Amino acid sequence: MKKELLNQIIVTLIFLLLVSVPFGMKKYEEITNAVFVGEMEEIIERYGFYLEDVTSNVGVDFVHQRATVDEKLHHILPQISSVGASVSIADFNRNGFPDIYLTSSEFSAKNALYMNLGDGTFIDVAGEMGVADLNIPGLGASMGSVWGDYNNNGYEDLFVYRWGKPELFRNEGGTGFTRVSDEAGLPEHINANTAFWFDYNNNGYLDLFVGGYYHEEVNLFDLSDTRMMPDSYEYATNGGLNYLFENQGDGTFVDVSEKVGLHETRRWTLAAAAADINDSGYQDIVLANDYGVDEIFINRGGEYFFNTGQEAGLGFVPKSGMSVDFGDILNQGQYAIYITNISEAGVLMQGNNLWVPSRRSSGEIPRYRNIAGNMGVEIGEWGYAGKFIDFNNDGYLDLYVANGYVSDEPDTDYWYDYARVVGGNRNVIIDATNWPAMEGRTFSGYQTNKIWINDGAGRFREVARSVGGALALDSRSIAYADFTGNGSLDIVVANQNQPVTIYRNHTNPNHNWIGFDLQGVRSNRSAIGATLFLHWDGKVTKKHVSGGEAFSSQNQRQVHFGTGLITEVEKVEIRWPSGIVQVIEYPEINQYHLVTEPIEL
Repeated sequence: MKKELLNQIIVTLIFLLLVSVPFGMKKYEEITNAVFVGEMEEIIERYGFYLEDVTSNVGVDFVHQRATVDEKLHHILPQISSVGASVSIADFNRNGFPDIYLTSSEFSAKNALYMNLGDGTFIDVAGEMGVADLNIPGLGASMGSVWGDYNNNGYEDLFVYRWGKPELFRNEGGTGFTRVSDEAGLPEHINANTAFWFDYNNNGYLDLFVGGYYHEEVNLFDLSDTRMMPDSYEYATNGGLNYLFENQGDGTFVDVSEKVGLHETRRWTLAAAAADINDSGYQDIVLANDYGVDEIFINRGGEYFFNTGQEAGLGFVPKSGMSVDFGDILNQGQYAIYITNISEAGVLMQGNNLWVPSRRSSGEIPRYRNIAGNMGVEIGEWGYAGKFIDFNNDGYLDLYVANGYVSDEPDTDYWYDYARVVGGNRNVIIDATNWPAMEGRTFSGYQTNKIWINDGAGRFREVARSVGGALALDSRSIAYADFTGNGSLDIVVANQNQPVTIYRNHTNPNHNWIGFDLQGVRSNRSAIGATLFLHWDGKVTKKHVSGGEAFSSQNQRQVHFGTGLITEVEKVEIRWPSGIVQVIEYPEINQYHLVTEPIEL
């Protein structure tokens, strides 16, 4: 009897300990990341930067509206329509200043193209440019966009992915856009939540990856069957197909997805990005999958993609992958991969992943280990976009993470009902009619975005409440751009069913920087996929020109490096997609360098 009582006491203590761990971790974070309150100059002196919310002062008044889907899903509408707020950056008219494209999702709601006027303000020109009215019954609801010069004419073209028909717009010399979706050969329907441009076979023409979330046969606006939810919370296999459209060089695209190995699985892909992670000269693909494991597809010479997620170390533990970004966080010439997930104290602690190459990495397949906990960037909240940004130009990449799922009626909670359905068997979870009605309840809402600054010694510290970036909206997508050309990276945060937020970044004036604006010749004109290695102060920092990254977002085309107090850069090595390697010695700091790909070296 005494032994049974002792066992009960031990079990109870263990249970209480497990339950208290998340709360203890959160309390520890609050203590170690105490808020510093001071004037902007004091904050800049302490952290190296300060974010000022200038949204209302720069001419941007955009408010995202979520999609209204079939009435059979209205009881869980905030969950179904929890995405669609996105932001992408491009200098569409080549005036030297990056512009902003924002998507909305409700039928009749307009997307916006904010043209940068060069003085820190913007004006919406989407209507006159022909890229505003894209949320149309029968055609689809916008989920995001990416820019790339698919016809190599020097102007960035616009691809908008939807729950419905994807749309491609050709840029007519910065004066307007022509819809070319049909002649390009794009499909009639994809339930897409991610896309990016890249030249997968390095032939000089940009190809297009589009990731499916819901099955492509599901019409969310005219539902024929409510058995369209994931068939498992951890190992779902009934998601949408992922697509690779190969650019034929004549304005048309061909679906080569199955031929190159991308139809191997049907996971629920929420985010995807490309980078050359094994230095093969070809860009590889990393997928962040909801309801399952994440995946890495190694590019074998532009002919086939080999799924190496498990062998690389990523594809073992199922989580809720929502964002993918690459960053050389230690300035060692190697990429870490950051993938956001869900962390809700006392309920679900998946934790975000920071995958760094292990010492066993060599050859075609890199190996990774997760050190998010060790570096202090594991415990976010309900994370969406997670993006590497050098906020303070000290030469070390920091992290901005968008948080918050559904902010509705305060002091209510949907988690208990959610846990009941996702914990059920396949026949329960797959049918939307089994999902309890939300009834205006909050679901991991009113959360604060995270800003982790890199101390350069292997740790990150959370400072959002100190530096002005503690946004408590349902944030989704993040993009950065130097809107005024002063070397400081400003950010745009797209918030779901809420107004967009624009932060102007005030950095330490003593911190130096350098940037590169690349133009391909033999490579694609956008230079997407070009990899740069900056040699400075005994370090080597790796970055690349991206065609889309994180969650439903795309940064400015120029590649930006901070160098802190260092006033000289030894060289930059540029590896173009064509295979040409270009070296520029001692480039001047504190300016952007326009670099045109040489014909040969």
